Amino acid sequence: MKDHAFDGFLPRINSNHRTVLIAGGAGFLGSHLCEFHLQQGHSVICVDNFQTGAMANIRPFLGRPNFSLINHDITTPLQILQPVDQIFNMACAASPPGYQKNPVHTMLTNVMGAKHLLDLARDKGARILQSSTSEVYGDPEIKVQVETYRGNVNTCGPRACYDEGKRAAEALFWDYHHSFGVQTRVARIFNTYGPRMHPDDGRVVSNFIRQALKDEPLTVYGDGSQTRSFCFVSDLVAGLVKLMNSEETEPVNLGNPTEITMLELANIIRRKTNSESKIVHLRLPTDDPKQRRPDICRAKTLLGWQPAVAFEDGLAQMIDWYRSELDGARLDDALVS
Repeated sequence: MKDHAFDGFLPRINSNHRTVLIAGGAGFLGSHLCEFHLQQGHSVICVDNFQTGAMANIRPFLGRPNFSLINHDITTPLQILQPVDQIFNMACAASPPGYQKNPVHTMLTNVMGAKHLLDLARDKGARILQSSTSEVYGDPEIKVQVETYRGNVNTCGPRACYDEGKRAAEALFWDYHHSFGVQTRVARIFNTYGPRMHPDDGRVVSNFIRQALKDEPLTVYGDGSQTRSFCFVSDLVAGLVKLMNSEETEPVNLGNPTEITMLELANIIRRKTNSESKIVHLRLPTDDPKQRRPDICRAKTLLGWQPAVAFEDGLAQMIDWYRSELDGARLDDALVS
């Protein structure tokens, strides 16, 4: 099935050729960033250790003269001989099951990985963007999360390796900018969904779609009243690109402010997949946030950005992609790559 997510969603930025390095480029978001920059005619260096990335995500790009792949773990220094203009740090597992498998490595990826990429940016004179997260707000005590909110994070819980790792990375980006003049950008990414998110990713939209398509029980944690706000992947990539090419050095929320409960989400996915799945309730995980809703006023004002894809329209694209992948062999291939 052809993925139409990026057909004409952004105009060509300019005619100047760039070399763009994308750490975590074989992952869900990273591979879409690779695709976008290739479509713009830029050269892309994809760096990934394939801990959670999938070769299937980038296979269509292999063999292109302006695409190169480096199998590398950014917890160790990265040497690039050629000039680099922009660096996107998209590395690190983003789903709780993924980053909790090896919490020490998760923390090192977030902190040491950020340092090594910042060192590379400093050496190359490149602009660098950090894919931070709404998780820096922890389990928020305010209903709408604005960038000035300092968060409510448990430093000693099972999510701390990711939440605190991302917070520490933001501090490093601030220090490299103010101490060494590195051109840094920080995007606080809220829940994102779309094609190429692996069915076994462990996040709620992928879980529900996979379960619904197989008529398995939909696992809702707690009573299902906790909320999330979901941004379609093409909207998110547009925001990342706009932020990278802006002059804004302070963190910017990127997400969809439309809020939905997990019970509502389960019922929408059951309806859109014509599933006979039942809903079952499981114990709420430790430190699971009760609410996620971004304030995107800064993104609107500074970047001229806001989401354009309606949730159910994006969900239909994702469900179609899952159906086509589950009918084929590519997901099995992705699991072993």
